[in-house]
Amino acid sequence: MPDRRTLILSGTALAAAHLATPALGQVLAAPKLKPLDAATLGSAEAPLPGVTIAPDLWPVLVRVKPDFAPGSIIVLSSKYFLYYVTKKGHAIRYGVAVGKAELQFRGAADVGAKTEWPSWKPTPEMVERNPKAYAKYAEKGMPGGPGNPLGARAIYLYQNGHDTAVRIHGTVEPNSIGKSVSNGCIRMLNEHVTDLYARVELGAPVMVF
Repeated sequence: MPDRRTLILSGTALAAAHLATPALGQVLAAPKLKPLDAATLGSAEAPLPGVTIAPDLWPVLVRVKPDFAPGSIIVLSSKYFLYYVTKKGHAIRYGVAVGKAELQFRGAADVGAKTEWPSWKPTPEMVERNPKAYAKYAEKGMPGGPGNPLGARAIYLYQNGHDTAVRIHGTVEPNSIGKSVSNGCIRMLNEHVTDLYARVELGAPVMVF
């Protein structure tokens, strides 16, 4: 299985520039989100209103080693990058937030389920760690919608047919992208996870480093 060293671009490190091709426009123009007001979405080709993340955390087309299967997802937690492999040697790189140091998920998984505007329920471990924040949602959880912490889309990671409780999901805290702040899940801007959601297939392999 490829390790982090294989994620080296041919001739350069993984810091690719935007490619002036029609495909890039398709990459960056995420599907419209509902029920959010389209006027609040801004353009994914430029910073969204109120979002102050680093420029390299916006989606970009990059070259990667051809070891990775098209359709797969690779996450480099220490770099806050998620790669969706579009074809051999090519990927879309998105910025993400990851788990706090002691809660980061590592290893191989696959996409076991996908949900639009997912509901959310904290795990027992989350409630135990922070009952003040999570105990009120322990039984009934929270329905999906713009205020839900999972945001617009959720991609559920499974191992051996079992839910790991780790998700790649949207967020109500867009400026957390590029930080280690979650309870173990991988966060993306709603606009970006919506784009990824439309591309990734059930059963797709995921590797988190």
